[in-house]
Amino acid sequence: MMTVLITGATSGIGEGLAKSWADDGYHVIACGRDAARLAALQRHSPHISVRQFDMSDTDACHDALRDSRPDVAVLCAGTCEYLDAGMIDTALVERVMRTNFLGPVNCLAALQQNLQPGSRVVLVSSMAHWLPFPRAEAYGASKAALSWFADSLRLDWEPKGIDVTVVFPGFVDTPLTRKNDFAMPGKVTVGQAVKAIRNGVAKGKTEIAFPTAFGLTLRLLAGLPSIMQRALLRRMVRS
Repeated sequence: MMTVLITGATSGIGEGLAKSWADDGYHVIACGRDAARLAALQRHSPHISVRQFDMSDTDACHDALRDSRPDVAVLCAGTCEYLDAGMIDTALVERVMRTNFLGPVNCLAALQQNLQPGSRVVLVSSMAHWLPFPRAEAYGASKAALSWFADSLRLDWEPKGIDVTVVFPGFVDTPLTRKNDFAMPGKVTVGQAVKAIRNGVAKGKTEIAFPTAFGLTLRLLAGLPSIMQRALLRRMVRS
């Protein structure tokens, strides 16, 4: 039976993936910080076991994951905070980077000795870093760092037979995005996100981006000269 380890399994995409894989009979190791939500996942399926820890805590990651031997590790715990009118908040940036970038790095460091040839690591990034959106300095930078790290790691782990996949979601209807105070074009459901990720993983893709139309639009905009990008994005700046 294939074992799938998922961080951020107590909410949003992570929870959807945990339930979906478990419903299909896979052994799921669901990781998160919320004990009550983890207990609810265990009640959902006998195929789910849980690990409670904070992935931003290096020692806690090693203690929780050092004995795990997943066939697929999906690192999708994340957070999003926006700067207010361009005012740099060091603590805010640190929180976002610690969760979105250093957290997955901690998990990878804890898991690396137990990953075998044929294993796959799936890192959930975001389309948000394809363009320098206003207020998204911290979030975009954290996801850009994660994507860069993954692309480099893929080359170093290829000789070991370990595959690395990066997921680029657009807007997904989760408790996190429901806090956004702006329009979210192309928004998809958690169910749609789960289907896209599972299909991509099953096909062995190195990149999974959804929704397709919104992603293509952002890629086209990202290919414009920077002066044209800035002219478009200035319309989103709040005074």
